[in-house]
Amino acid sequence: MSLNCNELDVVLNELDLTGSFIQDIVQPGYDSIALYTYKTATAKVVLICLAPGSCRMNETKKRIPKNDKPLRFNEFLRSRIRGAKITSCRQIDKDRVVEIKLEREGKIFILPAATEKLKKVADKKATAAQSSNVNSVIKTETDDASSADSGSTESYTLYIRLWSNAANIFLCDTNDTILDSFYRRPAKKEMTGEHFELPAARTTNDASSSSDGTMTVTKVQREWPVRTFDEIQESYSQQHPDDAPLSFNEKVDLWYSEHASSTSLESLADQAQKWYESHKSRQQAALDRLREKRDSFANAAQWKHQGDLILSFGYQIDGTANFLECTDYETGKLIRIKIDPKKNAQENAAVYYETYKKETGGIADLDHDIALAEKELAELEDQYTAMRREQNPLKLEQLLRRDSKPKQQEKKTHPGLGCEIDGWIILVGRDANENDELLRHYVKGPDLWLHTRDFAGGYVFVKARAGKTVPLDILLYAGNLAVYHSKARKNGVADLYYTQVKFLRRAKDGPKGLVLPTHEKNLRVSLDDEKMKKLDELMKDQ
Repeated sequence: MSLNCNELDVVLNELDLTGSFIQDIVQPGYDSIALYTYKTATAKVVLICLAPGSCRMNETKKRIPKNDKPLRFNEFLRSRIRGAKITSCRQIDKDRVVEIKLEREGKIFILPAATEKLKKVADKKATAAQSSNVNSVIKTETDDASSADSGSTESYTLYIRLWSNAANIFLCDTNDTILDSFYRRPAKKEMTGEHFELPAARTTNDASSSSDGTMTVTKVQREWPVRTFDEIQESYSQQHPDDAPLSFNEKVDLWYSEHASSTSLESLADQAQKWYESHKSRQQAALDRLREKRDSFANAAQWKHQGDLILSFGYQIDGTANFLECTDYETGKLIRIKIDPKKNAQENAAVYYETYKKETGGIADLDHDIALAEKELAELEDQYTAMRREQNPLKLEQLLRRDSKPKQQEKKTHPGLGCEIDGWIILVGRDANENDELLRHYVKGPDLWLHTRDFAGGYVFVKARAGKTVPLDILLYAGNLAVYHSKARKNGVADLYYTQVKFLRRAKDGPKGLVLPTHEKNLRVSLDDEKMKKLDELMKDQ
């Protein structure tokens, strides 16, 4: 349930925002924003929530977490009203629309430290200047910095509409023209440049009215009583018997933290549990599949044994039968081994030996993959534990939003792959497009470039560090990546050449991403399983 009109009046009376300055604006999510205000040595954080069923405006003592990336409306308000003075704050006609009048007088309200700095700079210029024309200009700058009347006053109106299914925030100019809104809704003309329409006053069609045609306060109070939140006060008094009684704002903040339909701790905890169970079931299923495959590889020796039997009894292959019947010299039992009648004994045995080789080599890789899957499960447990311990609903909502975002929607910092080893950043382009994009926008002259010689493949870059030379170990890590992401991967070994990016030049009329190196040096690299496993772990963590 959102705050009703009378509760909102009580909140605004306690806040007493008139005369306060807005020090900062923080938007923790997509349905709330907080104003940091200051007045007569008292700082207050005013939380405005627009979530359906939980629309409210109240002071909060909780820490407001910043969003991972700057949000549009938050940055707009910062550019317009940070440092502004609140000249009035009221609810319009009991309609749950809060009107906040703001004035910002340029440098004095916004950056007083910058004003002092400007005055000092202007004084220095005035001392050094020789011509009268320059002196007059500097005098003007000094007057602008020191005079309270020199900055042009900017006036704004912030409208906060706390309607459950149509909540919004608008910043308007003096003519009520919308400069921007929290939610942009073109169909409702809630967009930049549109005129903000105040809700119509209640008329005599309502149940009770005064002589001027508007609803009486008594009627409104009777229909929408102010909640006392006695259970909140009682619970708080039991936990903090020595503290003073809670203010109405504190009661509102605590009540909505526990009971709001979408922003309460209980609701968010349920969402966290669903998120955890969904992720755990998928990761556990993937781990179980890896373990099953590992168990199947445990019998790899049977493939070698069957190949030995084919060679031992190959004289029985007649070119028509799909199976070879023979006596197992280890068990003494008669067994049947599937073969290709079109192949001779050596060719059929080679198929079994190849399968044996793959499975024995795959066991080590599977053990590595199983270790990574178990590590991811442990990290998931740690994340869920942190969520359950979090008592700030705004922070918990932010954690859920961050972890629920699909990997495909996460914006990458660069094309291709990348990892960091001992402070060295390695970037990998896997095709011509990624190679070209990395070359054009993500690497600089001192960075190191590696590529396989005589084999097509991706480009590998090692980002340079000031005053440091790339260590051999890092060069070998980059070389392994260059061999792995090239046609030389099956060979397991290849010659590389490497040079700095500033010694590359594009081939005239050549294909996309093709470069010709100069000042290059040679390096022969064999794929190292341990290095590749470490790189795999690092890239999964990025």
